[in-house]
Amino acid sequence: MTRKVLLVDDDAAVRDALGQTLELADLEAITAGSFVVAKDHITPEFPGVILSDIRMPGRDGFHLLEYVQKVDRELPVILLTGEGDIPMAVRAMGQGAFGFLEKPCAAADLLAELERALKTRDLVLENRRLKRQLERGDPAARMLFGTSPQAEELRARARSVAPTGAEVLVVGPPGSGISKVAEVVHLMSALARGPFVKRPAAGLTPEGFAALCEQGAGGSVFLDEVSAMPEAAQYAALEALEQGGAVRVIAGSTVDLARRVAEGAFNADLYYRLDVMRVRIPALAERREDIPVLFRHYVAQAAEQAGIPAPEITPDHLAALMAQDWPGNARSLMSAAMRFVLGMPEEVATEAGLGLAEQMAQVERSLLIAALGRQNGRAAAAARALKLPRKTFYDKLARYGIRPEDYRR
Repeated sequence: MTRKVLLVDDDAAVRDALGQTLELADLEAITAGSFVVAKDHITPEFPGVILSDIRMPGRDGFHLLEYVQKVDRELPVILLTGEGDIPMAVRAMGQGAFGFLEKPCAAADLLAELERALKTRDLVLENRRLKRQLERGDPAARMLFGTSPQAEELRARARSVAPTGAEVLVVGPPGSGISKVAEVVHLMSALARGPFVKRPAAGLTPEGFAALCEQGAGGSVFLDEVSAMPEAAQYAALEALEQGGAVRVIAGSTVDLARRVAEGAFNADLYYRLDVMRVRIPALAERREDIPVLFRHYVAQAAEQAGIPAPEITPDHLAALMAQDWPGNARSLMSAAMRFVLGMPEEVATEAGLGLAEQMAQVERSLLIAALGRQNGRAAAAARALKLPRKTFYDKLARYGIRPEDYRR
């Protein structure tokens, strides 16, 4: 998290007093007595915010604000105003200032406004970082979020196994994103231009496996929850792998396959063929520092899907999220983000003892209703807004007993 504050004030005593307040709050204060000194620190990647007096000799706070707007319009500037400067500060807000505070201001008010600005700056810089990764075409960085050492190790492992062409076993706890990691491995391999075919292994027949290989020819086939693959299909898969072919097999499992082999419930030879290269996904509880990054991403996604502005995420809310163990991992965090965007109290799902499927259904129903409300009950428009085929949309309405006419105004 960014913790820098560029403090600009021509009064040395004020700079010293405010600097001490910032340091006590674990904020790094960079002080400047004039616009000329301050501008050397202002860059598009400045990891913090600017706190500046309005009235200064020579180039004042308005000059500084104008300069910041040219360098980076998303760099927050908070202005300090004297008793008679309120109209000026309001005008500055219209010109792009993040906020203003009247001097003298209480330390609590100052720090609260700075925390709000720092949080906004964090999100801006994180979004820019992700956009750069997207432009570089790095699927691992684009699809596997997180800044923790565990997240970095996961991306590095995906990058290292992808070009080998060998079979890959992706393991992790439920809801951790096994299929996404499998897709990243495919996209970073020499087969990236070929198809990526995924299928639950449960109920798969030998003929079904052969059909999958045909579909995935020149690409990759992902077998989800491979431990549930029927015995006959296991032998068919083993035979196909031993003969070689024009498809790469990536398997995923949330259970210990070695234990399943020891129990006689999974073919040992197939296990060793699949476990040539292994990628392990850590649970969220092992990398709590990634929770804010993931949650912000999911909130942005949910808000875009719902067609509403993303609500403000407070530091206290993020701290509460980080304190949880998240046994459902990324999937349950995504569900929490949807509820957050829709304004649904977190306790609604937990107190009622709902499972993940029920929670997801609850969120989906809310999204459908919200879309109909925004479109004045026009089902076709709501379906387009949610990017759903019309038949799928109507099927979902029927499933939840939702009538479009109830939302016409």
